[in-house]
Amino acid sequence: MNIHEYQAKALLRSYGAPVSDGRVVLRAEEAKTAAGALDGPIWVVKAQIHAGGRGKGKFKEAGAGEAGGVRLARSVEEAAEEARRMLGRTLVTKQTGPAGKQVNRIYIEDGSNIDRELYLALLI
Repeated sequence: MNIHEYQAKALLRSYGAPVSDGRVVLRAEEAKTAAGALDGPIWVVKAQIHAGGRGKGKFKEAGAGEAGGVRLARSVEEAAEEARRMLGRTLVTKQTGPAGKQVNRIYIEDGSNIDRELYLALLI
């Protein structure tokens, strides 16, 4: 079963785990409202595809910019602009292969002062 990061965080939140507040964006027009509903002062704009390495990935289309699929924004407007750049574009990571995967949803969440980062994977 593949789930997106925002789905995993909702599941963790339902069991009382502390996770950052965030909003899912499906259309660029929704991004400014979604970011504005969060506290800031830093927002993290994340492409949601079923592949790891999103932050180190590269987009095929020049209009997406040089950065990968995880970007920091320092204003609501910047968060909305980054979401607009990524939506509908093709993100290539080590796990997608050269074909990449189209970004159809973005997760915008409050930035965090990260002390440590843990990854969880389950295989049945």
